[in-house]
Amino acid sequence: MNYIEFLQNKSDREINTGFNPVWLPEFLFDFQKELTEWAIMKGRAALFEDCGLGKTPQQLVWAENVCRFTGGNVLILAPLAVSMQTKREGNKFGINTTICRTQADVKQGINITNYQMLEHFDTEDFTGVVLDESSILKSFMGKTKIALQQAFKNTKYKLCCTATPSPNDYMELLNQADFLSIMPSNEALARWFILDTMNSGKYRIKGHAMKDFWQWVGTWAACVSKPSDIGYDDGNFKLPELHIHEITVKIDQIKGREKTNTLFRIPETSATGYNHEKRLTIKDRALKIAEIVNNFLEDESFAIWCDTNFEADELKKLIPQAVEIRGSDSLEKKEQTAMDFINKKIPGIISKSSIFGFGLNFQHCHNTLFCGMSYSYEKFYQATRRFWRFGQPNPVNVYLVLGDTESNILSVVRGKMQQHEDMKKNMRYSVDKFNMNRGRRTLTMDYESNVAKGKDWTAILGDSCEEIKKIKDESIHFSIFSPPFSNLYIYSDSIRDMGNCKNDKEFFRQFKFLIPEVKRITKVGRLCAVHCKQLVNYKNRDGAFGIRDFRGTLIRAFVGAGWVFHSEVCIWKDPVIEMQRTKSHGLLYCEMRKDSTHSRVGLPEYLLLFRKWGDTQDKDPDPVTHTKDNFPLEKWQEYASPVWKTIRQTNVLNVRQARESSDEKHIAPLQLDIIERAVELWSNPGDVVFSPFMGIGSEGYMSIKMNRKFVGIELKEIYWNAAIKYMSEVEKDKSLPTLFDMEVVA
Repeated sequence: MNYIEFLQNKSDREINTGFNPVWLPEFLFDFQKELTEWAIMKGRAALFEDCGLGKTPQQLVWAENVCRFTGGNVLILAPLAVSMQTKREGNKFGINTTICRTQADVKQGINITNYQMLEHFDTEDFTGVVLDESSILKSFMGKTKIALQQAFKNTKYKLCCTATPSPNDYMELLNQADFLSIMPSNEALARWFILDTMNSGKYRIKGHAMKDFWQWVGTWAACVSKPSDIGYDDGNFKLPELHIHEITVKIDQIKGREKTNTLFRIPETSATGYNHEKRLTIKDRALKIAEIVNNFLEDESFAIWCDTNFEADELKKLIPQAVEIRGSDSLEKKEQTAMDFINKKIPGIISKSSIFGFGLNFQHCHNTLFCGMSYSYEKFYQATRRFWRFGQPNPVNVYLVLGDTESNILSVVRGKMQQHEDMKKNMRYSVDKFNMNRGRRTLTMDYESNVAKGKDWTAILGDSCEEIKKIKDESIHFSIFSPPFSNLYIYSDSIRDMGNCKNDKEFFRQFKFLIPEVKRITKVGRLCAVHCKQLVNYKNRDGAFGIRDFRGTLIRAFVGAGWVFHSEVCIWKDPVIEMQRTKSHGLLYCEMRKDSTHSRVGLPEYLLLFRKWGDTQDKDPDPVTHTKDNFPLEKWQEYASPVWKTIRQTNVLNVRQARESSDEKHIAPLQLDIIERAVELWSNPGDVVFSPFMGIGSEGYMSIKMNRKFVGIELKEIYWNAAIKYMSEVEKDKSLPTLFDMEVVA
């Protein structure tokens, strides 16, 4: 088939593993029906819906469909005390469920248990699994995440349900996709994220990848804050007013000063200092909480959140009518207390958000109080949403009671709150794509074509497989480029982008349209340098962890097109930097100590050299020559080494881009050091250097700087513009006169 036929038949991005619904009951609202039907047909999906939109009946209907379709059993895992609430919802809608503590309790159909009981079940017995409040997956290397992945790695049908996930941490989204077997979190991290040098240990989405990331999320997750997000009338799904009352208690700062030998106590912001400060201020905060409860909420339900047992002890003394629950209490007591509170058998509860702050519906109550705060915005957000949710008939009052020495905590939480709002705005991408395509990612076929020229360079905008045909035969002296590494990185939403390939097979089918054309335009006897690395296989996607031979497949593709494999350079990479960037289990020190058979060495990069021979190999028609002056023996000995150890990994052109750029941190893996060495070694001054994947112009920038000419092709217009900017700048710099160019007048 020709190139256009190939593009038209390029594989779909997504694979659905589900089936057509066998039962969609009338008790679901229309928007709930559509979301549930979509999740059933996907087979592995996530419902990220705000509190009160009815995730529980949706997940029950999803589970019932899996049971009916497969004849097997489904396990719903839920936070503490939510199991009974889920069963009550099932009874309400006529869906039979069984609450289980162990495998012995399992019955045919839908079974519900707490996350804490997972180890007591044979997960191979279930054809489907639902994670209720799947935000439990939030920790990238967390014990719970790993346990859940291992337990349900072979489960065909999976559903994740939670409110807007990751209030301020995108990593949770990757973990959700990993659990659902959509994409390994390590791979997603490499494709769309970069280590945030301004925030140690954190990752952020690359500027250019933002749109594609959210478009991808929209293929497996429905992110809905209200029915109108997906085209339905909001009806009664309107949130009540939320009133946050910030109450600051005056604290005696003389108490405790003896430890610091200062006139006043200076609160520390560390975890240890924070805990010490809370102990010093608990009585003042508890008294204020008791005053609010006893004076204003006397005839109403209330829930009080605290972080420590000593806070709970003080609160219980002052508010005896409340029932206090702590971690050491039995599961039965916790569940019964939650149900008694919901049924208004007790007026109030005192507990930690880690116990009752996730999943439960406390909409019968509209007053909640925080006796101090922690730095966790998620705990505050989730605890508040137990009350402030669709279906709540009253305005919700949230009382934040803090000592005046704890104001810094509130500032941190406010900052995380803003991050949450920013994330919700970005989620609009996934919502829009869900609306447009109902969960199918679409790629564009059309592309812009343009040409820009400078004195020594030509920048072509367009598809390299098409535009290269316009370049004359044997007009290029040397080619150097870094092709897309199969489907490892995301560059654009174009079907023509080789990074938008389903797998290696599809990538090389497309790449093989280009390789012969590069050979055609290359002068006889000259070289083409291809930068690459080996690629990682993932257990969820590929069946086993390991390395696949991308380098070898590139070599075979070029040799198959008539090139001769000339030589190669191995480029040393720092494994510590690789580990920090990818979080690969194989490079973790703790994994090596645990079982070193899982460990691997770091991945180097390679520069593969291919040569175009003519009818005879006896004489080069256009040799590249050097002298002792411009290429001394010592330099040649370093360049001749099979391993280049002095390449600076961070010396790439994109470091010059402003961080505020809308396309900030374009992936430019080809270091300027490599380009400089290759161009100097394998081309003459005045030669024409070529790249079919110009990007932001790294190869052109260095070629012009080294007195060569350059021709490059780039598909993405924003990169093409950046390349023009960089090549114009370096050309201008070269034209500026130096002191030695000027005549000195006596």
